[in-house]
Amino acid sequence: MILAARSAAPVRNEGIAVAGVFLIADPDGVLYWPEQGLLVVADLHLEKGSSFAARGVLLPPYDTAATLARLARLVARFAPRCVVALGDSFHDGGGPAQLARDDRESLSALQRGRDWIWIAGNHDPEPAAAIGGVFETAVTVGGLTFRHLPTGAAGEIAGHLHPVARVAHRGRAVSRRCFAADATRLVMPAFGAFTGGLNVRDAAFADLFGTLKFTAHMLGERRLYAFAAKRCLPD
Repeated sequence: MILAARSAAPVRNEGIAVAGVFLIADPDGVLYWPEQGLLVVADLHLEKGSSFAARGVLLPPYDTAATLARLARLVARFAPRCVVALGDSFHDGGGPAQLARDDRESLSALQRGRDWIWIAGNHDPEPAAAIGGVFETAVTVGGLTFRHLPTGAAGEIAGHLHPVARVAHRGRAVSRRCFAADATRLVMPAFGAFTGGLNVRDAAFADLFGTLKFTAHMLGERRLYAFAAKRCLPD
């Protein structure tokens, strides 16, 4: 089921309620808040390839284009009034200057006609020039606060941890990116093409949620698959 090939079936978005707010969780790893017209994405890590190349570690140089193309499909699907990027949008502080012209134009097209908020991350803590949008350390809308580093506060939507769930399926272990959430807070999956992940059974998640009584909403091809964290496999 989780490993089913992509078909012509429509994407099935799931609802996740956080602090009483209903959010649409898309299997491509973004959240959409219909009442606010707000699309949320975390950990793009744009220009990770060029960052590694500068240190002599060669990765394919297409991560930024691939990540922006995926994001463009979601912006077209939801037509948000505002996009919030939850930090680590660039892999390091030099990332914005490394954007290729085509990628810079793609980013400008995504921002056209809507608000765009860059949240500071640990990889990109300072505002960057010539990439559009506004820069904030955190943003509160209604009963929700959007930030990069999770604190465990009520009503928090955060990134940074790159949650991944691992479950037994048809006799083998399957790992997928996931939303990690309980009724009070949520950690977003990393969106970037080259981003890794942290198993939801890691102590960082137990410390954040205070218990294993949270849910891993695994990203499937066309839908999410919800598993209690205590049912997920450790590494």
